[in-house]
Amino acid sequence: MGRYLILGAGQVGRGVARILSGEGHEAVIVTRSGSMDGVAADASDADAMRKLAAGADAIINCVNPRYHRWPQDWPPIHHALMAAAESSGAVLVTLSNLYGYGPLDVPMTEDTPLNSKGTKGRVRAQMWHEALAAHKAGRIRATEVRASDYYGLGASDQSYIGPRFLTPLMSGKPAVFLTDPSIPHSWTYLPDTARMLVTAAMDERAWGRPWHVPTAPPLPAREMAERFCRLAGAPAPRIRVLPRFLLTAAGTVVPVVRELRETRYQFDRPFELDSSYTEATFDLSPTPIDEALEATLAELRKAVR
Repeated sequence: MGRYLILGAGQVGRGVARILSGEGHEAVIVTRSGSMDGVAADASDADAMRKLAAGADAIINCVNPRYHRWPQDWPPIHHALMAAAESSGAVLVTLSNLYGYGPLDVPMTEDTPLNSKGTKGRVRAQMWHEALAAHKAGRIRATEVRASDYYGLGASDQSYIGPRFLTPLMSGKPAVFLTDPSIPHSWTYLPDTARMLVTAAMDERAWGRPWHVPTAPPLPAREMAERFCRLAGAPAPRIRVLPRFLLTAAGTVVPVVRELRETRYQFDRPFELDSSYTEATFDLSPTPIDEALEATLAELRKAVR
């Protein structure tokens, strides 16, 4: 059995650890506080990361710095993990997103250029360019897994289709959505993300290029809500859209909200992730949306009891 170092115990890292532990592997979770019965360490501390990575088969980076501090916090973390991968020989698997592509009017594939003009998109693009260059130079083995907006088991309140949006709908109350809920959007199921990260860590075919998490065809948030309500036996969803001026006003005092302006384009036009290459290569499929929503519903019902 293998040994895997997981950075971050958030909505994805916990799922990765469960899969690995369930398959008999040693899953070592690293967080600043040592929560989740893990190890306490600073992911930007290269010496600490080198020591923890010794003997590991893979380093799985599920870290999530504060949204408004990506330019400051991501580079030292990424460089520390690259150093740990180089010294240990562990595969570096980085969880990423779609920001690096920037605004597009076509579905995104892994071959779509990383042409984002936004700050967060450029940070993500630079991380991948550095990892890929090190991989090609033979210094490390690296891969990147990219997902769209999360929903489903383990989703946090930060998710657009998360507990804060879905829980009111179960009891017929209105839910708030930050943007137009009628525009098609790709939603990635969290357990599918965890499974893809494990696959990328173990399968040599994954190394040296990025991969999209298997993701179902895009649906508007309104249709996701309608499906959820049907499964819950709840009334048809009532969705209130937060006026743009309120979002702008909130951004003047809340840094995280202010950062949403950069990625607003993802909800102002159809936003589609194409995961067909991943699915064909690894014989994986996205969890059907209704199946995922049923599991999510069961989890939310337990939480409100």
